Amino acid sequence: MIVYAIGDLHLPGGDDKPMAVFGAHWEGHWEKICQDWRARVTTQDVVLIPGDISWAMQLEHALDDLHAIAALPGRKILLRGNHDYWWSSLTRVREALPEGMYALQNDAMTLEGITFCGSRGWTCPQSAGDIENERLYARELLRLRMSLECARKRSPDGPVVALTHFPPLGEGGVRTRVSDLMAEFHVNDVVYGHLHGASIKTAYSGQVDGVRYHYVACDGLGFKLAQITQSGE
Repeated sequence: MIVYAIGDLHLPGGDDKPMAVFGAHWEGHWEKICQDWRARVTTQDVVLIPGDISWAMQLEHALDDLHAIAALPGRKILLRGNHDYWWSSLTRVREALPEGMYALQNDAMTLEGITFCGSRGWTCPQSAGDIENERLYARELLRLRMSLECARKRSPDGPVVALTHFPPLGEGGVRTRVSDLMAEFHVNDVVYGHLHGASIKTAYSGQVDGVRYHYVACDGLGFKLAQITQSGE
């Protein structure tokens, strides 16, 4: 089993929402992703999608996008992003997902010896006066801890891969309270997205405190999947 990741698919959600308005490189982005996906992923592999999956506002409008993803090879693990407004009730989302697709939200699951967990995260507060972001960030820290505790309960010593949507590190790999949690629970790999355009240059991929971090927003990857790990690594 190989684990891949690609985030921020931004599928149309039932409406004509061409991503090329954000730059010519987005032209035909889903077709580019599908071509790479079909060439590399097998039915036994896993693809992690850490948020911003569909522009849909309601679950029923996201179903075409979810089925388009489901039609591609491999098992898929989804996490909610800040633009996934269609993702309201976790129970409803899980009931609607096609076979071979899984939704993570502050909990954990295990496939072939690798445990996956995840929480959306939030923007890291930039100052002591940033009260609203601090409130939301602190709430997400509690949810992440709950998810990591669930993962380690399932697998005390095995490999753990965590998904977040918002960057878990500061610019250039600066430690944060999120990365401190990842190190505390001895997470092996973390995947995240959210950053686009000029912000891509601030995204960090590399190792911090023994944890490997992978920036996987699709435009930052050239619309190709990132290989994260293999079972047994």
